[in-house]
Amino acid sequence: MKKKTVKKTTRKTTKKPAKTASGRKPMKMKAYATFDLYLADRPPLHQKIIQALRGFVARKAPDLQESVKWGNGCWLKGKTPAAYVYSAEDYVQFGFIRGSMLKDPKNLLHGDGQYVRHIKLHGVKDIDEAAFWALLKQAIAVTP
Repeated sequence: MKKKTVKKTTRKTTKKPAKTASGRKPMKMKAYATFDLYLADRPPLHQKIIQALRGFVARKAPDLQESVKWGNGCWLKGKTPAAYVYSAEDYVQFGFIRGSMLKDPKNLLHGDGQYVRHIKLHGVKDIDEAAFWALLKQAIAVTP
């Protein structure tokens, strides 16, 4: 008696791309070797805002090191990010990694996650140096 051989068939499956909670495809994060390269890849208006923030941080907190983490410009205390800048489609965020721990008497901070908070900037004129320094000073203090 002849043995029957059963041919196994494999079903081809196409993996659907992952989607975010809002149903959109996640964007691939760009990698930048330096803050300058990150800045150069931003739209012109955002470059002006980020350059102003960069100057502000350099004047007020010269010990923070510029870096790029998670595809965004940031400022490190040692090796730990204290603040970051993110270029959204129609605004720039100046954010704080441990922003939920900061006192914000002017209610500038947005966000409801466990840690991160940010300020939305639509132009250089939105930079309130006194208020931003009060927040940045706290962010530096709470960053290990």
